[in-house]
Amino acid sequence: MTAGRGGRLAGAVGSWWVALRIARREARRARGRTALVLAMITLPVLVLTFTAVSWDMSELTRAERTERQLGVADAELLWVARGPVTQDSWGDGWVSDHDATPPAERVTAEQVTALLPAGSRVVPLRRWVNFDARVGDRVDRDVTGRAVDLADPLGRGLARFRSGRAPAGPDEIALSPAALSRLDVRPGGTVTSGDGSRSWRVVGVVEYPDDLGPIVTLHPATAGPTDAEPDMTWLVDLPGTADETLFRRLNDHGVVVHARTPAPPSGVDFVGPEPFSSVDVEGMSVSVLVGGLGLLEVVLLVGPAFAVGVRRRRRDLALVAVAGGDDAHLRRIVLADGVVLGALGAATGLTLGVAAAFAARPLVEQHLYGARFGGYRCWPEALVAVAAVAVLSGVLAALAPAWAAARQDVVAGLAGRRTPPAHRRRWLTAGVCMAAGGAALAAFGAARTSPPVILAGLVLGELGLVFATPTLVGLLARLGRSLPLAPRIALRDASRNRSSAAPAISAVMAAVAGSVAVGVYLASDHARSAATYEPSMPAGTVLVHRPDLDTAPALARVTEAARDQLGAATVAPLAGVRCTTEAEPCSVAPVLPPHRACPWPAGDGLSEAERRQARADARCRGDNLHGAYFQVLVDDGNALPLLTGADPADVAAAAAVLRAGGAVVTDPRYVVDGRIEVAVNGSGPAGPVTSAPTAVAAYALRTGVPTERLLLSRRAADRLGLATRALGWAVAADGAPDQGRQDRFATALRPLGAHVEIEQGDRSDDGRPVLLLLAAAAGVITVGAAGIATGLAAAEGRADLSTLAAVGAGPGLRRLLSLCQSGVIAVLGSVLGIVAGLGSAVIILTALNRRYAGSWPVQDPYPVVVPWATLGVLVVVPLVAMLGAGLFTRSRLPVERRLD
Repeated sequence: MTAGRGGRLAGAVGSWWVALRIARREARRARGRTALVLAMITLPVLVLTFTAVSWDMSELTRAERTERQLGVADAELLWVARGPVTQDSWGDGWVSDHDATPPAERVTAEQVTALLPAGSRVVPLRRWVNFDARVGDRVDRDVTGRAVDLADPLGRGLARFRSGRAPAGPDEIALSPAALSRLDVRPGGTVTSGDGSRSWRVVGVVEYPDDLGPIVTLHPATAGPTDAEPDMTWLVDLPGTADETLFRRLNDHGVVVHARTPAPPSGVDFVGPEPFSSVDVEGMSVSVLVGGLGLLEVVLLVGPAFAVGVRRRRRDLALVAVAGGDDAHLRRIVLADGVVLGALGAATGLTLGVAAAFAARPLVEQHLYGARFGGYRCWPEALVAVAAVAVLSGVLAALAPAWAAARQDVVAGLAGRRTPPAHRRRWLTAGVCMAAGGAALAAFGAARTSPPVILAGLVLGELGLVFATPTLVGLLARLGRSLPLAPRIALRDASRNRSSAAPAISAVMAAVAGSVAVGVYLASDHARSAATYEPSMPAGTVLVHRPDLDTAPALARVTEAARDQLGAATVAPLAGVRCTTEAEPCSVAPVLPPHRACPWPAGDGLSEAERRQARADARCRGDNLHGAYFQVLVDDGNALPLLTGADPADVAAAAAVLRAGGAVVTDPRYVVDGRIEVAVNGSGPAGPVTSAPTAVAAYALRTGVPTERLLLSRRAADRLGLATRALGWAVAADGAPDQGRQDRFATALRPLGAHVEIEQGDRSDDGRPVLLLLAAAAGVITVGAAGIATGLAAAEGRADLSTLAAVGAGPGLRRLLSLCQSGVIAVLGSVLGIVAGLGSAVIILTALNRRYAGSWPVQDPYPVVVPWATLGVLVVVPLVAMLGAGLFTRSRLPVERRLD
């Protein structure tokens, strides 16, 4: 290194050291502004640290996973095959070159013990047992059962007792705290099975670290010998450690071993989870872009504070320039503010985030992860990255004010005069170009169905709007000349102080635009799903059947329960078909005429010209282009209106055809000249059994639910060689029954072993909670940005307010001025954000619809649905921000002397 280069390096280091000392002094002087910046940097650091530390604690090490799976046992055995198996090191995967079927007979403890060294002891364990319980008038089937002897030390090591004791017999159970709440029972109470055939007494409260959900622990004798396979494992207490000889012997008998020590190498490569080093490029890209948007929000919110700080220190910076400081020195002084405050915010956020993660660990385990974490630990690499991002956000927020400080007029700075901001059209040009490029990139990504490209386009477009915002603020200030005094001053101050007003407006715009764009997409996706949903039954129809039996539940019991619980007056029988020949099972289906079938196959094998012909072909419209699966029933017209919901005239015509010995189908394409061909195919001992289609007089329903059904009369079923079997009953309820009426009806029929089927409607999530959450987040950012900008403007415009007070302005003018200043930020940012969000969503949905319109098979387009509830929240938020600014602003201000 030469002397000149070394001198420049020493000078730069010394310059940065002085700049950091100045930044530390300034942070102590301007404590209010320092606290504001620290709060905005600390909050996201705290959230990221909390998330990183919680996730790191939730990821169990190999030793922690083994401890949780084995408890105090030395190994867990699973008998999976009749022949030898080869397993991986920890028993997570295995293969068998011989008979891989489990043992046909029930494996006993004696058989397992015979394979182990002398002095070994085993305890059976079933981690999942089917369990349901009656809670009031309903049956809860969402409780998991486990069968293990918790009185044995091997079984007790799997759980933590909160109170009580272990079940000692088949009539006792232990519940987890979540199961106590779900089943509405207390220790010492009784739990009744869903069918009412048996009950258990709750003798203990236990918690399993691997699952904090509702779990019922049964005594092994409760499950019974018929329920002991195939998922039973064995906890083993060995006199020593599991050695290679034991692994070989157990594997040779088809037993997979999970022990505290790894199994010897097998030479077989097992396909497991992808290694940690493999990177999901698309997921990583989305994460980086989302993180970039968050960083942009922080920079935009913090930037105004640095800009105000530079204006208040313009005389000090001018003195530095007079003393020989060049532009680089001035930039370093301002950038050092970002470094110091970013580092302080990172340190504060990291400390609070780690403490919060440790303190809130029980709540996170219970309500988010549903399992206990491992040891208390942090993720050093992630914390270092979070701290670096915090410092980077501070530097980026101070970057624009640093360049402005280096370009200020020294004479004006020494005199304390303001220099009007120079209007540079290149920023407007760059912003418009970036916004247009972002829109084109987002449309391209939507056409390619690439989320990273879509998100990159949205980010680029928002950056373009950020660059164009200062020019827009200046244009609005010119239009404010005809406004009253308070809004005119508010617009003038925003135009003068664009370096602080424009970032605040951009922060509001970015948050609102993202919320609106996501909201429009979610609302449009829900509308598309609702439009394409096809109900299986009319609303109010209830089917009662026994799936595993060929007999229907007793009519009298069904009719009584339907009348009492559903207010039903009509109960119609349901009958199915079965083959009478050796071809059982068999399939019965109508035959779609060849001239009405779509000739174009589905898939990507067609050329562009062929896809255009297929889309234009009238035979290729609808969902079932090449035929569909039909539910085949036998009916005389009684169940027809309950199953189809067709118009009365349609039902009358169809019932007449059934009474005449014909058939009814719900798809008109299958009926030609009043007849339909029905094929009966099956498989027998000698192979497939096929028969020629039989023509039957038929009627096609034009109304009703679109579910594909074929209803045969008894005479038509006889002609096809089919036998009739009772399935159950169709009930016409008094309107669509709510959940309570459904539960009471199902409870009344439970002794009959009947299954109740009810049309639930479109159960897809409309995304309303997500929309409201996004609107709330955007509202918080709007109120925060407006409050920050208003407070900074009030602090900087104190002299102007003193002048107004001196010339006789009323005390209420200050409140009105603060209200207008807040309105400029909140209203302008919200309007720009709503327009940008709607435009982005329309561009994306239009690109998707254009792609779907050219695809084959044709997919339903996305409608453009505006989430008015979200927009309503976003419209109200600026009013709330303005009202808050007016209420929290002091009316009176002492008159100050001005020497300039």
